[in-house]
Amino acid sequence: MTMSNARAGWTRRKFLTTTGAGIAASTLAAPMVWSQNIKDIVLRTTSGGTAATNALAQKAKEDTGITIQYTALDTDSVNSRVATQPNSYELAGLEYFSIKKLYPTGVLQPIDTKRIKYYDDIVPLFKTGKLNADSMEAQGTAPHTVNFVEDFESTDFASGETEWMTLIPTSYNADTLGIRTDMIDRKITSWADIMDPEFKGKSALVNIPSIGIMDAAMILEAMGEITYGDKGNMTRAEIDKTIEFLIRAKRDRHFRALWQSFDESINLMTSGEVVIQSMWSPAVAAVRSQGIPCVYQALNEGYRAWGGGTGIARHVTGLQLDAVYEYFNWYLSGWAGAYLNREGYYSAVLKTSKDYMTENEWGFWMEGKPATAPIVSPEGVKMEDVGAVRDGGSFEDRMGNIACWNSVMDEDRYMVMKWAEFATA
Repeated sequence: MTMSNARAGWTRRKFLTTTGAGIAASTLAAPMVWSQNIKDIVLRTTSGGTAATNALAQKAKEDTGITIQYTALDTDSVNSRVATQPNSYELAGLEYFSIKKLYPTGVLQPIDTKRIKYYDDIVPLFKTGKLNADSMEAQGTAPHTVNFVEDFESTDFASGETEWMTLIPTSYNADTLGIRTDMIDRKITSWADIMDPEFKGKSALVNIPSIGIMDAAMILEAMGEITYGDKGNMTRAEIDKTIEFLIRAKRDRHFRALWQSFDESINLMTSGEVVIQSMWSPAVAAVRSQGIPCVYQALNEGYRAWGGGTGIARHVTGLQLDAVYEYFNWYLSGWAGAYLNREGYYSAVLKTSKDYMTENEWGFWMEGKPATAPIVSPEGVKMEDVGAVRDGGSFEDRMGNIACWNSVMDEDRYMVMKWAEFATA
């Protein structure tokens, strides 16, 4: 059976009450399967590294009995596997810019939001695109634009909130440049600073086309080289001009490296080979945990944001599907969210994750307050001293200052081809 009722203006509770379906839907929203029935359920999960950690899998097994088997791959490999090997996984951890390409292929099934216990508490960025009512919507593939379909069979994205989601949001962040403060003598204030001649041979970009092109756009627009109509959906002419600039810079040996993996970015920074580069927040934290000064720099032009979630393979049914919904509800119930927050990401449901964090942790990671005690990683490694303040400030400061989301452009194939020219130049 399919449903196409729009959710606009409806909360989950209001929906259940007005339809008289409260008893049935409440049963659905509660834990779906008794542990004795799910102890042998295995959910194979292909995912990027953000959500694919042994700690999450172990805690899920402990709390629900469900076995999560993670296969952690880089972004492009995840996308390829999801599209071409749909029977090799039950769950797919994807970025929202990837779902724009993947969901229309029909390999994934939509998520019934009536079975998601904490649906109403999911951060509104994933529903409306706005953190607050007066927030401006950013350019690029904002998650809310690809997060809903009209009904179970539809492969077209809905124009607004419905009962069917493409992904359950898991983690997201506001990305900027990482810098070695002990090796740079001046303040970094702009994306354009990465192209300063003083950083020739000591800078790096991420070599994932859909992400790297966005960092390049932030840089070139900040330099005044290009004013894009939409950085997340460039014209061919804009792509050409962007790649021409990057190729010239690469041939001039401005970039020390183009990195593809999380660990590569950490190694470049810890070694001192690179002092300013595209970076991800937990990678900066990993560098700092080694006692090396590294800052995730807030910049005048704002942040490039990304959002990730988990989708369900089309072949999943029955008891296995019930286990998926139990896992989703566990994931949003707090422990996993607190773990992600401590890694420097943000969780989809803030209310529950707060219950699993100390006042000091919540103040540091979410409110931009000085640490009142040492900040440690989820593994217990000291990351920050007393008095430290998170780079970029509070959740509202960071996620409320998004210039563009990671994106898939209409000219995506052309962009990927041109990026390859840059990468191999």
